[in-house]
Amino acid sequence: MLLLLRQASPVKDRGMDQHEIPFAERRFRNARLRRGIFLLPSLFTSANLLCGYYAVVAALSGTVTDFDHAARAIGLAILFDSLDGRVARMTGTNTEFGVQFDSLADVVSFGIAPAVLAYAWGFRSVSPTAAINVEQLGQLGWIFCLAFLICCAWRLARFNVQGMAPGSSKFFVGMPTPAAAGVIAAIVHGFKVPLHDWRWSIGWFVLAAALGALMTSTIRYYSFKDIPGRVSSLLLRLFSCS
Repeated sequence: MLLLLRQASPVKDRGMDQHEIPFAERRFRNARLRRGIFLLPSLFTSANLLCGYYAVVAALSGTVTDFDHAARAIGLAILFDSLDGRVARMTGTNTEFGVQFDSLADVVSFGIAPAVLAYAWGFRSVSPTAAINVEQLGQLGWIFCLAFLICCAWRLARFNVQGMAPGSSKFFVGMPTPAAAGVIAAIVHGFKVPLHDWRWSIGWFVLAAALGALMTSTIRYYSFKDIPGRVSSLLLRLFSCS
């Protein structure tokens, strides 16, 4: 009997080992899938950041085609920014890290990129005249565009702390940063040719400062969150057209 038990025990041990190996592999695959799902929103945020960086580089190049490409890149950044939050909510992968990463990407795509684009598009091609000092116009431009950038960062920080408007999740407090950046990108994309008249340049820089003031205001703006997909698809069509 003892001999039979000794011969049977290795078989039993081997049987237990054979059952444990597939179970361990299945757990490893699930863990990788879970990590991949959590990384998915960050991929859209990274695409948003890439578009913002490309818009800055294109705006610095200064040709008509580059300005148009920069405007389109900001439009695509708006699309990716709307998708990363939607994907995070659909997959249940909302994290504090994702919120902070998204805000940092938005500072680049909707703060730095449109500020640089607005300054370069509104000042680079202005012809020197006796009516105005071009140097002073450039100083006015970068100060107003800097104000736009500061207001964008301030708006994002306030949203991270306060969230949506009190009592309703359908309204933002202050103009959303993608909307303000979208106004600048849409105008550049629509006109394409940079400004040559200093009077139009002053009006352009005042518009950039006004958009910054709207971002930091307490005016309520409709969020359009109950119209899923329509705004994103509209932006994609606008900025994919030649």
